[in-house]
Amino acid sequence: MEDKPLRVLACGDVEGRINALFNRVNAIQKKSGQFDLLLCVGEFFGTSEAEAEWEAYKSGAKKAPIHTYILGAASQETVKYFPNSDGCELAESITYLGRRGIFTGASGLQIAYVSGREAQHEPALSHCFTSKDITALVAPLLSNSKFRGVDILLTSQWPRGVWQYGNSPETDTKFCGVSSIADLTDKLKPRYHFAGLEAVHYERLPYRNHVVLQENAQHVSRFIALATVNNPAKKKYLYAFNIVPMKNMDPAELVKQPQDVTENPYRKPMKDGKKEKPPPSMTGAEVCTLFSSLITAQPTGPCWFCLASPEVEKHLVISIGTHCYMALAKGGLTPDHVLLLPIGHYQSVVDLASEVVEEMEKYKSAVKKFCKSRAQRCIMFERNYRSQHLQLQVVPVPMEKCSTEDIKEAFMTQAEEQQMELMEIPAHTDLKQIAPPGTPYFYVELDTGEKLFYRIKKNFPLQFGREVLASEALLNIPMRADWRECKCTKEEEEDQAKQMRSDFEPFDFAHED
Repeated sequence: MEDKPLRVLACGDVEGRINALFNRVNAIQKKSGQFDLLLCVGEFFGTSEAEAEWEAYKSGAKKAPIHTYILGAASQETVKYFPNSDGCELAESITYLGRRGIFTGASGLQIAYVSGREAQHEPALSHCFTSKDITALVAPLLSNSKFRGVDILLTSQWPRGVWQYGNSPETDTKFCGVSSIADLTDKLKPRYHFAGLEAVHYERLPYRNHVVLQENAQHVSRFIALATVNNPAKKKYLYAFNIVPMKNMDPAELVKQPQDVTENPYRKPMKDGKKEKPPPSMTGAEVCTLFSSLITAQPTGPCWFCLASPEVEKHLVISIGTHCYMALAKGGLTPDHVLLLPIGHYQSVVDLASEVVEEMEKYKSAVKKFCKSRAQRCIMFERNYRSQHLQLQVVPVPMEKCSTEDIKEAFMTQAEEQQMELMEIPAHTDLKQIAPPGTPYFYVELDTGEKLFYRIKKNFPLQFGREVLASEALLNIPMRADWRECKCTKEEEEDQAKQMRSDFEPFDFAHED
């Protein structure tokens, strides 16, 4: 089976700067050898001033140094360069792929492509694609039961929401990308997806195409947006990579998951609009004034943790954001053991609305920085079992006490002793993918980002998380494993909370305007 990798170059919008592009390609090939093909996304042709440059290639006076495949017009002005919407050779070694379709090379490399922009109305302008184009591209592929995905997808526009769960691009995401390309990408599962038109370079973290623990592992996808050729800011417009066609790959090799893989960005509802600005944080004395104005989802009975509830021990509150708050743990393992909680009534992390998740992540990040500044490891755990309001427990462990590996081992060993299978799940896994709402579970997040998960089947020791951390191997305070044995007076609690508020303040984003 031939598995010699193909050497491929991908390029962003050329905008008529054809000589500049090919000079750069020549320089690259001189330095690192011949590439097999060049794929161009975005607008290949430019304004009328660049026409003379193109004429030299069209007439044969100049020749492309590499087999070059381009997408169609992304604006009405450049439609004139494309004589046939089904694709054709425009000059020697320069091929227009067509409006949409699949190109399969002699090696078996499969490239799907969609030219132009999403049509805003019917009849569509000639530089636009329609939902019919998308259906015509997807239907024959999905009708094949052996279809696993394509090697490469080329589109000019970005997929809407590709940045979710990942790193952020340097562009205004409010107006960026279209959902039809996002749907297409989700269905085609490309190993590489290239796009242009936004004049920025953005390489998203790879994302997975399967649901962890529910589906068989599949290959990951990589989205790369490229800038414009010869842009003054010197943003990256050429991307070189090696690829073995999927059909020639060892299945185990194909589905290997890189360390930084994230959830699939297209399987999460988009949240548009501006983010709310969190109000400034409040000190203990100010906390009480807030409660009368809070309206939250109502629990079925009294809840000790809904911020609007009369049962809440307000003197323990450390910080209040827009959707979440932080409080000192009652009967904490250590004086800086805290809880992160939603203000409204949510039973577990998997029930949270997206804006609550977002703020919870900000709190987690702030607490991690706080712990790091004090030479502590930050261990978080949640028990979604016989509890009615989410409490994410955060326990700082002094670094000199033990390594993260020791903590992980202590959880694993203790779980094994109790016949519980605590599983390690990938760092970027979203719990919603593993535990649909209503599923009882226990979950640990270590300071390395490693995560441990146990789906609770029947009786589960309620103090399990505390017992592990209090054990001799870790904090060595076994007598504090049960919070009820760690009572102190209200005055002592008030003093601890006051101290914690003051210590945490430099890290408290809710304090900022």
